Amino acid sequence: MMPQTAPPILTGRICEGIEIEPQGLDRWVVYNPFTFDDGDHFVVVLKRERGRWLLTDEGHTFMHLSYSGVDLSKGQRGKLVEQALEVHGVENAGGELRVAVDEANASDGFFSFIQATERIANAALWTRDRVASTFKEDFRELMERVIDPARLTFDYHDPKLDPEALYPVDCRINGMARPCFAFAVGNNDQCKQATISHYFYEQERVPFRSVVMFEDQTGISRKAVAQLSNVAGKQFPSLGDENRIRRFFEEEVLAT
Repeated sequence: MMPQTAPPILTGRICEGIEIEPQGLDRWVVYNPFTFDDGDHFVVVLKRERGRWLLTDEGHTFMHLSYSGVDLSKGQRGKLVEQALEVHGVENAGGELRVAVDEANASDGFFSFIQATERIANAALWTRDRVASTFKEDFRELMERVIDPARLTFDYHDPKLDPEALYPVDCRINGMARPCFAFAVGNNDQCKQATISHYFYEQERVPFRSVVMFEDQTGISRKAVAQLSNVAGKQFPSLGDENRIRRFFEEEVLAT
């Protein structure tokens, strides 16, 4: 059997640094210099399917990013992914990125595919870079997974004691004799605000217990953490150990 040659649809149409290698029938791997943050290369495959040419990652992009524990299907990150796909004309077919190309638009299609992949990869980095709005969404999603959402009140403030919401609580957990106030702390300012809110409700003699969840406790100043620790109850240094957080709420909060 004669070896397959690179299809003319991409031959000489992109740039140096791109290599095309046949792997299977009507399937070519497009080796390229574009990489994820960890150095792994983007997967791009050119294949012929049902009479048309497709560029596809064969599901690699979302699978690769899932290893970091980032959920790209919800919240602000999900919106970023949808925007990237729409802007660059790339389809998400059940987790597989793909775009149809022909000889007239092959190079444009290739670079649009790469740009979409890069923007999706950046959406994952956006979370790891500690963007506060995303951390708050992560906190909210976690709380709704480990506790019945009907028992949660987000962005709580006491309408009588604090009508102007000067002493906010990120989440109030209801249904116990003593409610539990949960605070999401992603930076020094949020740490100080949580401390102030604790002092306010203590001063007003409101019966409550509290839990603090940090985005990354090591990124908060020692002084701010010490001040909060002086008034707060249970603390978790990050949202990473969901099983431990779930067990804490089930055994020590919801059961009381």
